[in-house]
Amino acid sequence: AVVSTQSGHYGRGIFLTSKTGTECFTTSTDGQVLWWDIRKMSEPTEQLVLDLTKSGKPTLGGISLEYEPTMPTKFMIGTEQGTVLSCNRKAKSPAERIVASYTGHYGPIYALQRNPFFPKHFLTVGDWTARIWAEEIRESSIMWTKFHKAYLTDGCWSPVRPGVFFTSRMDGCLDVWDYMFKQADPTLSIQVCDEALNCIRIQDAGGLIACGSHSGNVTLLELSSSLSQLQRNEKNSVTLMFERETKREKILESRYREMKMKERTKSQMEEINQNEEYDENPNDLVEEAEKNFWFTIEQERAGHEKKDREMAE
Repeated sequence: AVVSTQSGHYGRGIFLTSKTGTECFTTSTDGQVLWWDIRKMSEPTEQLVLDLTKSGKPTLGGISLEYEPTMPTKFMIGTEQGTVLSCNRKAKSPAERIVASYTGHYGPIYALQRNPFFPKHFLTVGDWTARIWAEEIRESSIMWTKFHKAYLTDGCWSPVRPGVFFTSRMDGCLDVWDYMFKQADPTLSIQVCDEALNCIRIQDAGGLIACGSHSGNVTLLELSSSLSQLQRNEKNSVTLMFERETKREKILESRYREMKMKERTKSQMEEINQNEEYDENPNDLVEEAEKNFWFTIEQERAGHEKKDREMAE
């Protein structure tokens, strides 16, 4: 975490790949992304306001960050409003730095990470679910877990198995998801403690995972070889799975847009028809009114003549 006493900015930070090794960037609920050089922490070197309305004022608060060294100009931000922002640091103008947004959670996104084997797919953890997204699909995530009774607090991918990820919960449980085994439920759920698990971190070798609790206790767990060693043909299987789900979401997205277009066209046609009803020739309207008027007069006169004849008889 980095604190700026001038702006009150307090947020999560990640070190960047740079020649000096002294650059990092942070985000915070104050609605800013700030870049720093740790040799001079009195003020940031760059600033980005999290604003989708282009008003110049912060409209979203940052909670989590994602930075992939193989894509040094790109980064992602998980917000407290449940939206993920995909950004490009080297955009021509500040307004163009926010390239895309992904909305799917009902609350803050506490974890955001690209798949280490497939960087165009990323994991988000927030509210009661974990979701897997494809960069090219902005309308919806391509896969998601069931809704848990307890709030989710953190999550991460396995660094050695592309189809495995982990999530922690407020009820003290750690869930292990192995999508090569099953997708509807966790492959393994462990009651680590009786209080909330706030964060989890996995070893680079993939064999150990540390769980941090609300009271500050850390529990270190060792994973079995089946969860910490790459399985046969797993990369190909996960590739096919992601491609299949991405294709499915594209079809659904296309169908949704088609339905919206039909509704819009129908609404426009109804509006045109209503306008045509009111756009009749004024002369025709006057003529029709005169006919109705004289018809009414004739009807009344005939009625009076009939009454007069009846009274005379």
